[in-house]
Amino acid sequence: MADNHSKEIRSMNMSHIRSKDTKPEIIVRSFLHRNGFRFRKNDKRYPGKPDIILPKYKTAIYINGCFWHMHDCENFVWPKSNTDYWTNKLINNKNRDVKYHEQMKENGWHVIVVWECEINENRLYKLIKEIKGISVSVETDTYSN
Repeated sequence: MADNHSKEIRSMNMSHIRSKDTKPEIIVRSFLHRNGFRFRKNDKRYPGKPDIILPKYKTAIYINGCFWHMHDCENFVWPKSNTDYWTNKLINNKNRDVKYHEQMKENGWHVIVVWECEINENRLYKLIKEIKGISVSVETDTYSN
């Protein structure tokens, strides 16, 4: 199936997709800051440049878009055009995520993944408990496949 847009329009659309300071990231950061957490964002010293680094809690938070990181939810749908490109790109993204999370854990960091589709008030309060190490059951897929 052919793309619905010309190469120029597709290029312009793709150029407007942010890699940092996305709406989900801003929501999570604002919530954490309002609740007294201080953090670094997108720190290049760590594998995968985690969206949020909380050194005090030795915790890295990755805020993932459901499409770009292949979350098993209704927000992820395989593209119908240029399927070879997208299959390769998305699988590489997922594999890279696994590698970065493992590297962080090997270095003693606690890794938390927050999915774009699950950001709500309840999830944000559970996030605080996860950061502080309070036992909480959170149904979060962290690529355990």
